[in-house]
Amino acid sequence: MIMPRKAMAAAHRLVLVTLPCGLAACSTAVLSPAGPVGREERTILLDSLVIMLVIVVPTIAATLAFAWWFRAGNRRARYRPAFAYSGQLELLVWSIPALVILFLGGIAWLGSHELDPARPLVSHNRPLEIQVVSLDWKWLFIYPAQGIASVNHVVAPVGVPLHFSITSASVMNVFFVPRLGSEIYSMYGMVTQLNLQADQPGDYPGLSAHFSGDGFSGMAFDLEAVPSQEFSAWTSAARETGPALDEGAYRELLRQTQNVTPYTYRSVAATLFHDIVNKSLPPGAGPQLGEPNPAVSPRPGQ
Repeated sequence: MIMPRKAMAAAHRLVLVTLPCGLAACSTAVLSPAGPVGREERTILLDSLVIMLVIVVPTIAATLAFAWWFRAGNRRARYRPAFAYSGQLELLVWSIPALVILFLGGIAWLGSHELDPARPLVSHNRPLEIQVVSLDWKWLFIYPAQGIASVNHVVAPVGVPLHFSITSASVMNVFFVPRLGSEIYSMYGMVTQLNLQADQPGDYPGLSAHFSGDGFSGMAFDLEAVPSQEFSAWTSAARETGPALDEGAYRELLRQTQNVTPYTYRSVAATLFHDIVNKSLPPGAGPQLGEPNPAVSPRPGQ
């Protein structure tokens, strides 16, 4: 522990009370988490804020105090033009920032290991595997165990760890569900791992957090957390409706489209995700600006 638990808890309450927005406008942000990863990340943010206030608050108070004490009308203030050095003052000035850096570094060090996106979450439930592909300009979600897929919509059971395997069929992108935590890159020809969990039923907005061209602003999705029975019902209904996601359907999906309405596929080719990662299937076009310019409109893999 970097600070006593009771002291840190009291500081957290103080920060939450004094925040200007009072979290009123943060219902979709990292300060209103709905899962274990998001809660830990909020704790790190608040810990860091409290530690930095150890410098900020005294500095502001000292500035005001000096301005008041050395005002022109205060005859008790001593004018010392020959003052040049004070060891005690130097110790005070440098020790506090050094301690702040030490504490912040400790928080960053511990948090980066405890919240490693690829680290499985501790749970009695078996993780749900979801394969994610970022396209132009939409998200494809494949459920390999259920044999179905969806576009721009994720349905997941409450309280069950979600293991995302994420890649890109086009340019680099970033997968992010703010209220659940940890954003991570999707990259062409590579797979990144992310573990999340929703502890409360509800709809959690997800987004693309990396500019990727004309349709970037509409490249969003919803993660719907539901009870296990509703998830089973959704997967059963998905198997009965929608097209099949085979190679032909995937090539059609590669076409650049914007603001795509969510829909599902009743079946998925077993090796589709691996074929995308291994570049056995063609990549998406990526952003275009007249004649493709690698310096302005990077092509997949660049």
